Amino acid sequence: MDVVLIFRRIDRKFRFDFTNDQQIITTGELMRLISLMCLLFIAILSPASAADLKLDKIEGAKPKNVVFILADDHRYDVMSFVGHPWVETPAMDALAKDGVYFKNAMVTTSLCSPSRASILTGQYMHNHGVVDNNVSAKPGTIFFPQYLQAAGYQTGFFGKWHMGGHSDDPRPGFDKWVSFRGQGHYYPPEHLKNWSLNVDGKSVPQKGYITDELTDYAINWLNESVKPKDKPFFMYLSHKGVHGMFHPAERHAGRYKDKAMPIPKTMANTSDNYFNKPMWLKNQRNSWHGVDFAYHQDTDIEEHYRLYCEALLSVDESIARVRKWLDENGYGENTMILYMGDNGFQWGEHGLIDKRTAYEASIRVPLVGVCPGLWKPGTVVNEVVANIDIAPTILAAAGLKTPSQMDGQSFLQLAAGNMPASDWRKNSLYEYYWEFNFPQTPTTFALRTPRYKFIQYHGIWDLDELYDLEQDPHEENNLIFEKEQQARIQKMRADLHAILEKSDANRVPFSHKRRMGANLRLKNGAEPAQFPPQLMREKNAQK
Repeated sequence: MDVVLIFRRIDRKFRFDFTNDQQIITTGELMRLISLMCLLFIAILSPASAADLKLDKIEGAKPKNVVFILADDHRYDVMSFVGHPWVETPAMDALAKDGVYFKNAMVTTSLCSPSRASILTGQYMHNHGVVDNNVSAKPGTIFFPQYLQAAGYQTGFFGKWHMGGHSDDPRPGFDKWVSFRGQGHYYPPEHLKNWSLNVDGKSVPQKGYITDELTDYAINWLNESVKPKDKPFFMYLSHKGVHGMFHPAERHAGRYKDKAMPIPKTMANTSDNYFNKPMWLKNQRNSWHGVDFAYHQDTDIEEHYRLYCEALLSVDESIARVRKWLDENGYGENTMILYMGDNGFQWGEHGLIDKRTAYEASIRVPLVGVCPGLWKPGTVVNEVVANIDIAPTILAAAGLKTPSQMDGQSFLQLAAGNMPASDWRKNSLYEYYWEFNFPQTPTTFALRTPRYKFIQYHGIWDLDELYDLEQDPHEENNLIFEKEQQARIQKMRADLHAILEKSDANRVPFSHKRRMGANLRLKNGAEPAQFPPQLMREKNAQK
């Protein structure tokens, strides 16, 4: 961001009268002043020079336009083409039919801000430093659209940013900016009279349903800025939908009121479901993020699920509107389109709701896309690709090589069939750091290979986990005590530590703990977990 522009905003918005004792500033203005001063600090101390942003070009590459559409909390299996019993997602289905479906897409941290930071930086959480939903990116962080700008691209951002949710000010890398503070609102909130969007640094009232309004802004930018100019473009459409609390567009409300939520087998509170499972898992069942006391209310999980699916309908329509504009205006054949979820969502798996954990429903996300002239229609990629791979892939589509600080790799040629599967990564790292505001989920590290997943917890007296995803896709049978798996566990534990140690990530950062967090339990909910029998002894540590 331009330093002079920040100074002008501070001078325009905040005034102090130093001739008397009265301070003319509200608490809200003070918070905004602090936010702008932080951005000023970043801009002054750590600007990315033009030389820093010049990447080597891929020989023979023909740069494409790129559209990246992100949804919030959309889990991997809530799309009609993958077999959902009743949800309707024709635009997502069409992307898979016309291009590529990444069957095993995942995120490296299943939480909004860290995942979005990984998308923008191509880095794991331990490198980009956005460790929760309260922390902003570190000074000097480079977002991949900055490289696109340096390569001559027009860039636009529309939607949820969230990293450092106290501010909605424009961030580096974007010529056009439309955003809002924090999670935003589906409809203009009646209780917040001054609620607004930030449009290129100016406060503009939100007029209607946010998914539609963001899509309107995006298409207007395509018409007014992209179409008149002979320049490649990158558009990032970052939806609030389908984050809770779930509010579908009025036209979709009630569409699925008579539909039954698919009930996962592991949702039941049975001894079989919690056999050899960590104690924290059973205890979380009766918490803010558990089915017994969800959001500390008498929550109807199935009703929430129906609203979630109804809210997804407008996201699907947004994809269709963007594709229609591209095709009608002659951009369809030279534009890569990617649609992705920022993290998964548990709807009853293991007695949980929400995300954060390393279980499949939490970490797996939808990822579909088209890249005309390179990706064949109907392609299915089985290799594990991740959110850290989005930045390198989009840069590759622009004809640019991956910068050295990125942890991800481009799947552009993998999806085209030009890269052998043997050249792709052999395992994927997952990491989540405990949050004080939601203390139910412990710090988690996991290593996932195409077949096995090893999960290790930090700072808690509990069990680790190993799952054979080929034989046990719903993660019902923890193999951590199986004698024949001990060699594999030892190796995966060592591999996990080596990956973290190599990145100087074998330590756990944390942010300011401001309160005890959402730590309540329901009296008539699930009982606390008991220590597993494998840890119990009569007198001493000898078996």
